[in-house]
Amino acid sequence: MDKQSYFYGTGRRKTAVARVKLTTGNGAIIVDGMPLEERFPSLEHQRIITLPFLTTESTGKYNAVIKVLGGGVTGQSGAISHGISRALVKADERFKPILRQNGLLTRDARAKERKKPGLKRARKAPQYTKR
Repeated sequence: MDKQSYFYGTGRRKTAVARVKLTTGNGAIIVDGMPLEERFPSLEHQRIITLPFLTTESTGKYNAVIKVLGGGVTGQSGAISHGISRALVKADERFKPILRQNGLLTRDARAKERKKPGLKRARKAPQYTKR
């Protein structure tokens, strides 16, 4: 580990952007000034967020201060997970193969498709009538 005081990582998912700042500590995760459990009450979202720490076996070694903007709760939790993974790689280069193997460093590019002209939604066409 380097002699730097913090490690920074940016994560993205759908329209959500998370800025993650990791410091060595006791494992506290603060999202937008609130504890993780208060900001994301769903256990599934908490699991997604803490997954990079679990896969690298670094739970309780780093404190995370996170600012997240845009998107919904699922997109935000995915963006936070991506940002934490990137920051962990900057903290310790040995985490990179483990995180890459579990797909945590790959940016999930899936997003809502735009609506096309003449259609009701992205692909749904108006009902065809023969007569």
